[in-house]
Amino acid sequence: MIKHIIMFKIEEYESEEDKLKKAHEIKSTFEVLKDNIKEIFSFQVGLNFNTSNCAFDVVIDATFRNREELQTYLNHPDHIFAREKISMISKTKAVIDYEIKRKRKKKFGK
Repeated sequence: MIKHIIMFKIEEYESEEDKLKKAHEIKSTFEVLKDNIKEIFSFQVGLNFNTSNCAFDVVIDATFRNREELQTYLNHPDHIFAREKISMISKTKAVIDYEIKRKRKKKFGK
């Protein structure tokens, strides 16, 4: 399994209300992908409530069965459209992709 996590920190906004509006726009733009792209195994989009200066504002937490399905997602027209739709929002982006090692089940009695 592959974990794909993206975080966005909104950089330019007129007020906290404007910042929240932009965060909701990112969230709603990406949330629909879970229903449109079959390669997604699990998918959540969350808004931050931590007030620290180093906190990011929006997170996408996605899981894929393998690297190939992650690449299919990244190149999917709906994903490309979502990225383009939020491109006008000034933001910093952080990404990490990593493999989840499956735990081996212990045999009963051992």
